[in-house]
Amino acid sequence: MIKTSIILILTFIVVPIATYYLDDPLTPEQSGILWNCIYICLGVATYCFIVSQLTGNCSQVDKLWSIIPLVYAWYIAVGGGMDTRLVLMAVLVTLWGMRLTYNFSRRGAYSWKFWTGEEDYRWEVLRQKPELKGKVRWFLFNLFFISFYQQGLLLLITLPTLIALRGTDTPLGLLDYLAAALFIFFLVIETIADQQQWNYQQEKHRKIKAGEKLTGIYALGFTHTGLWRWMRHPNYMAEQAIWITFYLFSVAATGSWLNWSIAGCLLLLVLFQGSSDFSESISAEKYPEYKAYQEKTGRFLPKYIL
Repeated sequence: MIKTSIILILTFIVVPIATYYLDDPLTPEQSGILWNCIYICLGVATYCFIVSQLTGNCSQVDKLWSIIPLVYAWYIAVGGGMDTRLVLMAVLVTLWGMRLTYNFSRRGAYSWKFWTGEEDYRWEVLRQKPELKGKVRWFLFNLFFISFYQQGLLLLITLPTLIALRGTDTPLGLLDYLAAALFIFFLVIETIADQQQWNYQQEKHRKIKAGEKLTGIYALGFTHTGLWRWMRHPNYMAEQAIWITFYLFSVAATGSWLNWSIAGCLLLLVLFQGSSDFSESISAEKYPEYKAYQEKTGRFLPKYIL
């Protein structure tokens, strides 16, 4: 896990810098907005780190995951004079954030004391890993990966908005409409996938609490019907597709298929690969039939496509 985290952090540094220097330089207006966003990012990351250290709850970043991108998107939109494309991008990010916040909140993640609430179970599993055991090791992991890396990633995935600032003179075109339609499509897919998982887990735990035997689709113990019949992580697939689609707005604004804001969605792909590996290792230990499910079902795409 330490090696994976080091690779992610190095990639986080190398990819944005490399792609930045391969692209056109930022205008003074873009540079000013970017630096202000970086200051916000550093402030929020520091808050997450300090609060997680004080409370022992490392889900501070998780609580803000669906909120902070809205701040960046609307800040850039306002800085760009509320250009139509920038506002459209900010509205789409808002829809994404509202849905994800609702999905996270119903799992008990939020409380009126914002720094409390349920912690993601995976952090506790990671604490027990030999390579992360000990206060110093966990302190460093929390500092560099949980708090600062993930907050930096949230900034990067929204930066196509900053690149789109170059194209305020370019009217909305076919690619913009296509990107908006695909964004909403994948948002719907993610909503359906999360709801199917929620329904399954709620009924499974109801049966367990009532002392009922788990039969039928609940006998396996994990979601494997609906969209989950075709992909092991349909919600993750949709989340990645959402931010790849979001990048297309910067393409529409500039007329160039490659710009440095692509770093955000690329790094997100790397994160979800590692995150799904870790989640599946837990599921494989917990559920005897999960390995068979892995063999016959694709991770992010249906097996027959691969």
